[in-house]
Amino acid sequence: MKRILFSVLALVCSMSAMMGQGFSNVPSGDDAGRQQNELESAINKLARSTLMINAFYVDSVDTRKLVEDAINGMLSKLDPHSAYTNAKETKKFTEPLEGSFEGIGVQFNMLDDTLLVIQPVPKGPSERVGILAGDRIVSVADTAIAGVKMSREEIMSRLRGPKGSIAHLGVVRRGIKDTLTFDVKRDKIPVNSVDAAYMVTPTIGLIRFNNFAQTTHDEIVAAIKKLKGLGMKDLILDLQQNSGGYLQAAADIGSEFLEKGDMIVYTRGRSVPNQEFRSKGGGLFTEGKIACLVDEYSASAAEILSGAIQDQDRGIVIGRRTFGKGLVQRPVELGDGSMMRLTIARYYTPSGRCIQKPYEKGDRQNYAKDVINRYNKGELTNEDSIHFPDSLRYQTIRKKRPVYGGGGIMPDYFVPLDTTKYSKCYRELSAKSLVINANLKYMDKNRKKLTKQYPTFEKFKEQYQVPQDVIDDIFAEGEKQKIVPKDDADKEKATENMRLILKALVARDLWDMSEYFCIIYENDEVVSKAVEMLSE
Repeated sequence: MKRILFSVLALVCSMSAMMGQGFSNVPSGDDAGRQQNELESAINKLARSTLMINAFYVDSVDTRKLVEDAINGMLSKLDPHSAYTNAKETKKFTEPLEGSFEGIGVQFNMLDDTLLVIQPVPKGPSERVGILAGDRIVSVADTAIAGVKMSREEIMSRLRGPKGSIAHLGVVRRGIKDTLTFDVKRDKIPVNSVDAAYMVTPTIGLIRFNNFAQTTHDEIVAAIKKLKGLGMKDLILDLQQNSGGYLQAAADIGSEFLEKGDMIVYTRGRSVPNQEFRSKGGGLFTEGKIACLVDEYSASAAEILSGAIQDQDRGIVIGRRTFGKGLVQRPVELGDGSMMRLTIARYYTPSGRCIQKPYEKGDRQNYAKDVINRYNKGELTNEDSIHFPDSLRYQTIRKKRPVYGGGGIMPDYFVPLDTTKYSKCYRELSAKSLVINANLKYMDKNRKKLTKQYPTFEKFKEQYQVPQDVIDDIFAEGEKQKIVPKDDADKEKATENMRLILKALVARDLWDMSEYFCIIYENDEVVSKAVEMLSE
């Protein structure tokens, strides 16, 4: 128990050091003394309560959980983004932002309780030993993982491991009778932020990325160079559903599009120094036109980048108002691998808009329902439902165009959410994994044939059609699970949805995610609007 008390006191000391080494606006004199006494009294009260519960409570208690509950209780009374994660949760949270993890390097999915390799990571450890797309991994270290109802999380934990360690894999391959064995030496496996980078037209490129991690800037640089080499003059930056990430990554990426010295974002807090992030200059794409695509799930660093491009009149923003996450979190490591992410400041766009939407401290429930509330009010489907008071009116830096604060980034061109895009029948079939499972089975049987028939994506895009029997099988399986179209129009729409998604999934499995989005976005309203605006 003394260790817990010492840990709490160590945390207090570390925070006191932080206050003395990099925080501004800290009270001095009598106020500082009073606040210090109040802090020490509160810490003593918390530590004494923990000791007394552990020593005298009628039943045995999990002291570690008590302390975690206390931390969560304190943070729950603050803003919606201050949070605590235990060691396991912290590792899961930070891996995508670190840009890599340690494992065998395969993209996989589960088909009939068996791990099916979608693609080995290029030049990764599995590809190096000869594992192929379509292989089934049935055992790890002589332990069966196929047909034993093992959870996806447990399977992943068996495949992952320290760099340099060996994973002994049993693999079943179509056309080969015996089980193959592979010894895969685990390595660092990159986690890519860029989902797609391809040419939408002969002169307009598109880059879609899903977060702002340590490696994202390098990935964006590589994508820009690739597309410029293919003739790109103008660029669509797809930030839809991008949840954000590191502030510095947003600043570095912004520098690729803005002139030297242009403001990207600034932060203001009570007890930390104010910060400004400006373009470093020398960016790769400072001339061509830019369209940023955003939606109600674009958040944090995605809002910083789109807000900077809008405020600096560097490009246009298309879509729907973004999430409105404009609070800066500082990670505080707590010694056992756990972490507290504490809000210390707010983000502001170059024009002075606060990105953070309004919230009430301690009311996380209503905050979590904000997107649903916006939908119910018609904001996602009808531009006339969006109203801003004059007090939230700002001006862009160069052209003095009106832009609005109040939380999130309001696009220059609104594209409503298409609630009729997917039929009710298709949504139910997809939710039951019938569509994705049909694709896995189809690719398992036809991968070699398809690879030979369509040597290039261009030929595939132009000529490939999803076989009708695949569609019929999905409907037949749906009927067994009592999922039937309500009428002919619903079935026709569901068929249209399935043809598009299945073609995109086949493209992904034969090539990669760029080809997937190239198919998915063929008739997408937001992308089409961006192409139209950039072409004017």
